[in-house]
Amino acid sequence: MLERPLFLLAFPVHMRRTTKNRKPAPMTPSSLTRRSILAALATGPALVSGVAHAQRMTLDTITNDPEAPVAGNPAGDVTIVAFLDYNCPYCKKSVPELERVLATDSGVKLVYKDTPVLTEASVFGARMALAAKYQGAYLKVHNALMRVPGRRNPQPMMEDAIASSGVDIARLKADLEKHGAEIDALIKRNVAQADALGFEGVPDFIIGSFKANGYLDYDTFKSAIAQARAEATAKPSTL
Repeated sequence: MLERPLFLLAFPVHMRRTTKNRKPAPMTPSSLTRRSILAALATGPALVSGVAHAQRMTLDTITNDPEAPVAGNPAGDVTIVAFLDYNCPYCKKSVPELERVLATDSGVKLVYKDTPVLTEASVFGARMALAAKYQGAYLKVHNALMRVPGRRNPQPMMEDAIASSGVDIARLKADLEKHGAEIDALIKRNVAQADALGFEGVPDFIIGSFKANGYLDYDTFKSAIAQARAEATAKPSTL
């Protein structure tokens, strides 16, 4: 379901919770899981820097993170931000709906936020997909992992999917080794942003200045995009 616009994101939103009138997202992990994911990616000063990032978060910093993979029209008039986990069946179900949106609306920018909050294998998948970005193959790995059926799949199943994606495996491993710190920092930002926005599970979406959680079909995406455009026309954003 859609929630009110995110205009307050122009101000610090560290750990804001917005649960009123919100349907619980499917496959909700515990807050301990989120903390464990963050701790697994970084500890000490690096984790503190992630908290500082959340404190200065704005809608612009979420939608325009230069490290986040983008699809669709980079200069689109409506931005969709998708917080996804490769072990979430509802995320997998959302992928073809998002692809259809991009195929039928040239004015949409789609920002991918790899948000591995379900299992350790989810973290592995996110790191590999983001490492593929350095050879221009993020979507190859992303789509291959999203096509793996089931939930909470183990790492070997993900490895097989990545191997069949056509990505250069040797370079993938080299890029993961070289850029591991940047990749982990990006994942940490994504998880911190989702937490600060009050998202408690996956999938989650920002559509224009609205947010929604849970699976959305094509018609719901189109309706939300239309609302975002109407709102932007009526009241231009000052963010």
